[in-house]
Amino acid sequence: MTDPTRDLLPEGLEDRLPREAAAVTRISRAVIDVMDSHGYDRVRPPLIEFEKSMAGRMDGVQPRRMFRFVDPTSLRTLAVRSDITVQVGRIAATSLAAAPRPLRLCYGGPVVTIKGDGLDPSRERLQLGAELIGSDSVAAVSEIVLLAIEALTAAGAQGISVDFTLPNLVDTLAAGPFPLTAGAIETVRRELDAKDAGSLREAGGEDYLPLLYATGPFSQAIAQLAAIDAGGALASRIDGLKAVAARVGGRARITLDPTERHGFEYQSWFGFTLYAEGVRGALGRGGTYRIHGMDEPATGFSLYTDALVAADQDGGQPRDTLFLPLGHDADAAARLRGIGWRTVAALSNADEGKALGCSHVLNGKEPQPL
Repeated sequence: MTDPTRDLLPEGLEDRLPREAAAVTRISRAVIDVMDSHGYDRVRPPLIEFEKSMAGRMDGVQPRRMFRFVDPTSLRTLAVRSDITVQVGRIAATSLAAAPRPLRLCYGGPVVTIKGDGLDPSRERLQLGAELIGSDSVAAVSEIVLLAIEALTAAGAQGISVDFTLPNLVDTLAAGPFPLTAGAIETVRRELDAKDAGSLREAGGEDYLPLLYATGPFSQAIAQLAAIDAGGALASRIDGLKAVAARVGGRARITLDPTERHGFEYQSWFGFTLYAEGVRGALGRGGTYRIHGMDEPATGFSLYTDALVAADQDGGQPRDTLFLPLGHDADAAARLRGIGWRTVAALSNADEGKALGCSHVLNGKEPQPL
């Protein structure tokens, strides 16, 4: 008896059929081309590495989200990557440690997690991104945010919005004007994430309540953040946020949520999330961080463009395709492929151009509409 489950894929994994695969290819190429045009050199780290290397390169990396197994050769634990950023950090700290800074690198490839994230059940995603190694300055942040917006625009995203955050804000305030015990810091972070004013008070975070209201459209939220009396501890951050927002200008809608932490576990003073009209959920995240080993500052972003595939219009448009009958002129076919034609060659007299999705047939040396 045939097993009806034999050909099922595991939960959270899927095939990309020709139309979707074409869209994935177009989007990836568009994003990589934008990053390359700004001087970011592409690297291609392996899909699998030693778990210890990936887990120890940056703060907040969660090995429990990775598929792990023992390497039969080294008898050490390997992990399938869940984030390419940490691999780029390793490359920067080892093979490219002597390269001039700032070092600009970009990448693209699949990442896999044990389970999906929130309402998204996908366990395999395409990650495209860029990392500016050696700087986490306002200038570096501005370059990265603008690059991410341009890359998403090239990928077909419309109505882009950027949500700024300050990932280590609680740590900064807890060590200065709004002191907290070590045990209370994580609780305060959690309640700020949950936007729960009552629980925040109970946790001893009453001083942090004004942060709950410094959210929304950037001009309004930054004014509310500036009104918080933190003894000047927020001044440089506010100036930095204003400078980045000024550089973005009208290229995207900007909002601010200074206490957002989800997805920013290894970011330092600045983080941002990217959204677009007609696309559910975030399309990418980025910000500043430090690479362990060299304790080097860096700024970067990661895009997850799978959500754009369904909305991709170019991927759904039929392409002109040339049918090559038996005995066709091979030199003519090669010439036409060289100027952009897509060809499908007959393998037998039974093959028909229209049935194979072709729009033209090679008649002698020139295409003829079918």
